[in-house]
Amino acid sequence: MIPPWLVFVESNTSGTGRLFVRAAVREGARPILLTADPARYGYVAEEALDVLEVDTQDGAALLAACRRLAAEAPLAGLTSSSEYFVATAAALARRLGLPGPLPAAVRTCRDKQALRRRLQAAGVGIPAFRPASSVKAAVAAARSIGFPVVVKPVSGTGSAGVRLCEAAEAVAAHAGALLRQRRNERGMPLPRRILVEALADGPEYSVETFGSAVVGITRKHLGPLPFFVEVGHDFPAALSDAARARIEQEVRRALEALALGWGPAHFELRLTAEGPRIIEVNPRLAGGYIPELVRLAFGLDLIGETVRLALGRAVRLERPLARFASIRFLLAPRAGTLAGVEGLEAARQVEGVAEAQLYTRPGNRVRRGGDFRDRLGHVMAAGPTPEAAHAAVEQAHAAIRLTVQPDPTMAAEEA
Repeated sequence: MIPPWLVFVESNTSGTGRLFVRAAVREGARPILLTADPARYGYVAEEALDVLEVDTQDGAALLAACRRLAAEAPLAGLTSSSEYFVATAAALARRLGLPGPLPAAVRTCRDKQALRRRLQAAGVGIPAFRPASSVKAAVAAARSIGFPVVVKPVSGTGSAGVRLCEAAEAVAAHAGALLRQRRNERGMPLPRRILVEALADGPEYSVETFGSAVVGITRKHLGPLPFFVEVGHDFPAALSDAARARIEQEVRRALEALALGWGPAHFELRLTAEGPRIIEVNPRLAGGYIPELVRLAFGLDLIGETVRLALGRAVRLERPLARFASIRFLLAPRAGTLAGVEGLEAARQVEGVAEAQLYTRPGNRVRRGGDFRDRLGHVMAAGPTPEAAHAAVEQAHAAIRLTVQPDPTMAAEEA
């Protein structure tokens, strides 16, 4: 019997793409990646993944490619693990009569201005915000809201282009830089709009949901301002019952307002003195290896369940474990060339460490641009208590030393 296709439209690049492929194989499907650039994904050759090269920004070309595949074997499902292509995948799945989220709901979440307006209309807590399509409008918005403010693109992921600005001059400079950008790192056109919003004062969390169920809450650790690089996560977050209830209630209200009733979603928020303030809603699984933390802590494979759902199968959200897991990312001390790595094997030997890996190798150039692409690797650990998981991951993280040779030509990338 010919196994049915499970089509992936592009992929994320943070490491879990290969886990989606493996989950598809476990479910008896034949995964295939539709991509404009197979070389972007190192795991393609390692997993012996079928690939069809196609312009993934061309809806007609994608539809034609899927119909060609359907002539060879049944087309059982279609999805994407990439933030940039979840809306494309949702629309294509709907066109082909395959399982998937509401395309309109996904499009709303992908436009931060539209997202905020929908949440605001529903009375969900969000930071004060103003859209802007010029530097003058951005500065006026910042003065209206009050400094400091956060200036960001209306689309994007991984904190790319997000910066704290404490004065009008900083707002003007960063707004100008964002508005001059025409395309993102995937070559996709950018809207000629940005957002200026109030800084929500309080610890940062994310909430992982699946359908209408809240799976758990993640504590986020951020690098130094003015950037918002996520340098670590703890799951599940150590919270009082009252704080957890407030967060979950606000997220459920947002789920309803956004019509996100299918599959995974990832909410990012700050818990302020006035209550939760939702900052981002991603209609997909979390990045930053959070699904792996959920698996280590709860024994719940969210990647596998997402694949099952995309194939039209019933999901299983049972939690056979009650543990805690943490991840810390490795960042270069400066932009330049990675000259050496020490302590990786020692980190792997720390009790409780589940994984320690590097995404690059000595001789490669490394950056400090103020977003997720600054990450060079990670260590991940689990334990029976939050303290045990934290201690293991911090010990392993401290064992690793990265040596970077400065590169004068990369000075502009320095944070």
